[in-house]
Amino acid sequence: MTATEGNGGNEGGGGDRAAGGRHTWDDGLIARRAHRWTGGRTGARPVRAVDEGRPEEAAAGVLHATTGYFPGEETAQRSFGGPPYAVYQAGVRSFATGTLRPRLEALRQLVGLSRSRLEGRTLAGAARVLDEADARGRHPYGHTVVAVAGATGSGKSTLFNALAGAPLSEAGIRRPTTATPLACAWTDHADGLLDRLGIPAVDRRNPGYPYDPALRGLVLLDLPDHDSAAPGHRERVDRLLGLVDAVVWVVDPEKYADAVLHERYLRPLAGYAEVTFVVLNQVDRLPGEAADQVLDDLRRLLDEDGLALGEHGEPGAAVLALSALTGEGVGELRETLGRLTAECGAAERRLSADVDGTMTRLRPQYVADNGPVGLTGRARAEFEDRLAEAAGAAAAGQAAERAWLRDAEWRCGTPWGRMRARKARASGGSRTSRTSGAVERMEIPGARARTVAVEAVTARPAVEEAVRTLGDQATAGLPGPWAQAVREAAGWGGRGLAEAVDEAVAVAAVDRQPVRPVWWSMVAAAQVTLLVLQVVGVLWLLGATAGVFGGPQWWMPGLLVGGAAVGPALAWGSRVAARGPARRHGRSVEGRLREAAAECGARRVLEPVEAELARYGEVRAQYVIAAGDA
Repeated sequence: MTATEGNGGNEGGGGDRAAGGRHTWDDGLIARRAHRWTGGRTGARPVRAVDEGRPEEAAAGVLHATTGYFPGEETAQRSFGGPPYAVYQAGVRSFATGTLRPRLEALRQLVGLSRSRLEGRTLAGAARVLDEADARGRHPYGHTVVAVAGATGSGKSTLFNALAGAPLSEAGIRRPTTATPLACAWTDHADGLLDRLGIPAVDRRNPGYPYDPALRGLVLLDLPDHDSAAPGHRERVDRLLGLVDAVVWVVDPEKYADAVLHERYLRPLAGYAEVTFVVLNQVDRLPGEAADQVLDDLRRLLDEDGLALGEHGEPGAAVLALSALTGEGVGELRETLGRLTAECGAAERRLSADVDGTMTRLRPQYVADNGPVGLTGRARAEFEDRLAEAAGAAAAGQAAERAWLRDAEWRCGTPWGRMRARKARASGGSRTSRTSGAVERMEIPGARARTVAVEAVTARPAVEEAVRTLGDQATAGLPGPWAQAVREAAGWGGRGLAEAVDEAVAVAAVDRQPVRPVWWSMVAAAQVTLLVLQVVGVLWLLGATAGVFGGPQWWMPGLLVGGAAVGPALAWGSRVAARGPARRHGRSVEGRLREAAAECGARRVLEPVEAELARYGEVRAQYVIAAGDA
């Protein structure tokens, strides 16, 4: 719970000073929770799982909700006159609410999935939280570590002694008063926790006799002064504040509004309000109503820091007024710490606040509030259309349609028309003249070009523009790092895409010559028959004129006129009949080339982009769980 790791605070403030305490105000949050844990009973003997005849729960290590006792504890409750807690056997306790563990697991998955996309320093805070959770989980959650922190002369060491019931920490007004942190444990099984905190054995103390069983499991620390000028004191305080479960901040009437305290510690730690206590000490020095006025002003400052109870019931820090020197209000603080320890939930709430702060800082890396995320079907269709246009699929389809019509005209035309076409080709006629089917097939774009040189210049920019447009559409609504990853995936796939589309379209056009209709051959045979009839008619006419043939002469002009008229009419009708098949053939060619271009684009660009989007979707799902929004 370092000052640099706190997240945003709560708004508003509320609550009155508790009745019966002249200089005391408490939001009652922790007290109400402890009241629920104990079922509203006060002064009752704790009930253990063994006492209620549930040995299976005791064997499994189940902590009874109303006590905070663990299996292995003596059945008989020890009195104030008994020895220290040598029989207190506290095993490692799982999380109380069951919500923190899945959040930690999701955060672990989130860090693992993000290492290749985010910088290590961005994920360093999350890694520290996971390490801290693992380290804290190796020690009993039934033990609650509470640090007493404050400035020089605030009386925190005096308060530490008052809570411990013995003069364990040296108190005075010299600067600094506390040089090294001291620990007082109401348990004999806190060595592992104190080793983790770096408290040497020489600085570990036992509470004063008689021992208070209400504080069973409490580990209290007296920290050095946070405003100490001695080297290393502030660093030591900051390190321990990042490891303890709860903090009691001790302020005095003179320096309760100290800017260093509020700006360096209280304000950044607003996210840890549930495990924060603010104690106004030395109220015995304030005459009359001055204590109430100072307490109200302190509450106002805490409200500005985000530590006060929210107007909608959000958790807030407990605020108390006391005098460690005279003992006024110390008993109330002791009872509050006893309830906190009995709940055994401070460590979990502290870790939850750590995760909350981490997810707040990581939110810009995983969430962007500027529209839907993902590659839409419309974007995919537009990308395929752009590739097809760059590949010349439409032009190839139109050329194939024209070739079909010209081939039909060639096959079904009159012999005299074919002779004129051959003559025009031989004399270097234009491409618009009627040519053979073989020649026309050579003019059908095999890849996407009329000339390779022209297409190599014009199609490449179109392909690059299609890739850029797809990248922009796919990154809409993505946070910066993941948008960059998607753009890089699209860019890598776009390299050499124009050449790959050329090859794919060329392969699709090879050996895919259409099957000619049978009726073309029938029309061609009819045209030959009509030519033969015309030739026969001319021969009869010549023979009759020369007197070689005799007989009637009326049918000879009929053969000539009929052959000359029916042949062109049959050719015209064939052209009309070939328009529909030619259109279908052109669409087939266009569709085949479009499919080849789209398949190439999908393999090289769309699939890598969608893989990055799927990765982000998985990461985003883990973020939602880790942030507690699921």
